Amino acid sequence: MDQHQSAGAPYNVRGFPTIKVFGANKNSPTDYNGQRTSSSIVDSAIDQLKSLARERLSGRTGGGSSGGSSGGSTGGSGGKKTAGDPADVVELTDGNFEEKVLRSNDLWLVEFFAPWCGHCKSLAPHWESAATQLKGKVKLGALDATVHTVMSSRYGVQGFPTIKMFASGKKDGGAVDYDGGRTSTDIVTWALDKLAENIPTPEIVQVTGNQSLTDACQDHQLCILAVLPHILDCQSDCRNNYLKMLKEMAEKYKKKMWGWLWSEALAQPELEEAVGIGGFGYPAMAAVNSRKMKYALLRLSFSNEGINDFLRELSFGRGSTAPLKNAKLPDCKSIEPWDGKDGQLDVEDDIDLSDVELEDLDMDKKDEL
Repeated sequence: MDQHQSAGAPYNVRGFPTIKVFGANKNSPTDYNGQRTSSSIVDSAIDQLKSLARERLSGRTGGGSSGGSSGGSTGGSGGKKTAGDPADVVELTDGNFEEKVLRSNDLWLVEFFAPWCGHCKSLAPHWESAATQLKGKVKLGALDATVHTVMSSRYGVQGFPTIKMFASGKKDGGAVDYDGGRTSTDIVTWALDKLAENIPTPEIVQVTGNQSLTDACQDHQLCILAVLPHILDCQSDCRNNYLKMLKEMAEKYKKKMWGWLWSEALAQPELEEAVGIGGFGYPAMAAVNSRKMKYALLRLSFSNEGINDFLRELSFGRGSTAPLKNAKLPDCKSIEPWDGKDGQLDVEDDIDLSDVELEDLDMDKKDEL
């Protein structure tokens, strides 16, 4: 650089060594922010290649025009990044970290930053964009490590920015180092991959009222509803076999993050009517999209093969749909959840006839026809 200062001047090179990544937009290289080891450099290069390949496959070439280096680019990966809402990044402190992150079942990405850090400032718009894109799936937070030193010391933060992942589910206080790229596309892709690895098998929830239906359907892209035979027609072993099959399907399609529900036949008549199941033909299944207020009905056999084919079509966005009745989720009755036992017929009380006086029949008289 002492001999070729003109080469580094356009890229604001002030310290040594400085590593720049020239992606699709050659006029706007990004800073390499990873560790200075061979494995980290290789991993970063591969991440950049993956990002570039995804953008080209999606038809966004990014280009290299001089006008393309404005703040709307992904910082060297080519395409436009989604504008982020700063409010989607949770502000973390020593005081709220335990409650918001460690006691949460959500997957978290936490950035430990310093206000004076140039790389942190460069990351900020990408972090906000990723937080907006991942809203409802993964939570992103930011902690000023120069102020809130308890948590930054606890997790061994020595450089900025440092990003840590806290896996979904019950947490033991441990964290995993983020080793992906620093564009919004890289962050989203990395987070969704980790979410898929860590996501637990969804619970198959019985519809016992409006809340259970709302939680499963409004908080997910789709909710899968199975209506099982009445307990008198299908006792506990039979029902548990159906629930086991549903659990296996939920595990297989857990990356879709659908909601899963079951109901007993005729226990929720308005719900059945809304999805066209209608009082007979149990077991039955429907998939509900509460955002579009539409549903799709299983018309194949209620079996592993039939349900799998139905769900596979849904996962590809295929299949015929119909509008929900009244274009809203139906009202559900509040009922007691199944106790896991066999059904019992109601026993009628014996009628005591000892006090009933009966008239004597005259056997000599005959009815005349």
